[in-house]
Amino acid sequence: MPAPANLPPTASGGRPDEVLRRLDLVISRRLDGLLHGDYIGLVPGHGSELGETRSYQAGDDVRRIDWNVTARLQEPYVRETIADRELETWLLVDLSPSLDFGTAFCEKRDLAVSGAAAVGFLTNRTGNRIGGVLLGPGGPVTVPARGGKDHLMALLHRLVTAERSEQGRTDLAAGISRLGASGRRRGLAVVVSDFLGEATWERPLGRLSARHETLCIEVVDPRELELPAVGVLRLVDPRTGDLHEVQTSNPRLRERYAAAAAAQRAAIAERIRRAGADHLQLRTDRDWLLDLVHFVAARRERVRGTAGQRPR
Repeated sequence: MPAPANLPPTASGGRPDEVLRRLDLVISRRLDGLLHGDYIGLVPGHGSELGETRSYQAGDDVRRIDWNVTARLQEPYVRETIADRELETWLLVDLSPSLDFGTAFCEKRDLAVSGAAAVGFLTNRTGNRIGGVLLGPGGPVTVPARGGKDHLMALLHRLVTAERSEQGRTDLAAGISRLGASGRRRGLAVVVSDFLGEATWERPLGRLSARHETLCIEVVDPRELELPAVGVLRLVDPRTGDLHEVQTSNPRLRERYAAAAAAQRAAIAERIRRAGADHLQLRTDRDWLLDLVHFVAARRERVRGTAGQRPR
């Protein structure tokens, strides 16, 4: 199998600063501009998100007077609003041991970092902010949302250098709930995971999608979809440490495995769809940049088609 034209820079190793620099170059050169125009508000004017209150000053629009605060303080106050043109992005990156696996051109963790970096670099514009929730076996860790490229690079550095655990479980539902609680302003929420394990994350994902534009990036390895005929395989469950021996020469076993894996992935896709989130699948045996470009292009066409429809 020939290697894809674009491998995740994290797959080649190197120091974290070198990996981040290569990610920046690859994404900026090949993907920059793809997400322009996808912000919530593009028309100049006040935003719809409520902000702080302040004393009324001569020349303020009387329609912005907050009458509740005015009545309570016995002097006029106006309510500031947050411009929708400023995008706040929140990333949830699953760092469970199951992502430290890859049988093709990279590990799933490499794809997770690359997908998060692509979102970060593409939305890193003046006035925009980005925050993150790093979900490991020890629980979610929140990185507050801030603006600027230095903050983005610091967030990605934490992803690249995150400690790996040989075994343990992560609670994706708890991570998504933490993500929803952290992102108080309406914006973009991105969940990067392999979505394996118990499917308790659908309901919190639905609540997240009701508030934010939500994207789920699912990372997959081909050996999770089908087994090769290579004799006896010793497999270790990274979540529990259990050891299993599997006779892969049995064609019926491989067929059952492939059918079960296909059903599992279809169920994951259906749960994401029901939750109202967009779904992008990245595979360790495919060109992740090409898949990302196709996803963005298809999403643009879908949005334009929806906007072009007129109610009768």
